[in-house]
Amino acid sequence: MDIQLKRGLLDVCVLAAIKNEDSYGYQIIKDMKPYLELSESTLYTILKRLEASDMLTVRMVEHQGRLRKYYHITSAGIERIDEFKSDWEEIESIYRFITREDSTHE
Repeated sequence: MDIQLKRGLLDVCVLAAIKNEDSYGYQIIKDMKPYLELSESTLYTILKRLEASDMLTVRMVEHQGRLRKYYHITSAGIERIDEFKSDWEEIESIYRFITREDSTHE
């Protein structure tokens, strides 16, 4: 898979993981695990990129004597998810076009 495409997909997946509720790194990985494997190093790179793009904010919360970073999606992050959904409809249409010949040759 094209690295840029995969990067964009993973960004949107992380945004979707925190869309309904603020979360922290380990929980995000757990929530995504049924759908895809994501290493901690990859996740934290994505989170930093999304924060730099103003698609999420970070707040520190003390948990069992330690500070934990919680991530919150911003309106720009919500807009990115919406853009992805719109883009995906076009991608599905292109996919159907490409695979239509497969159906006629079988």
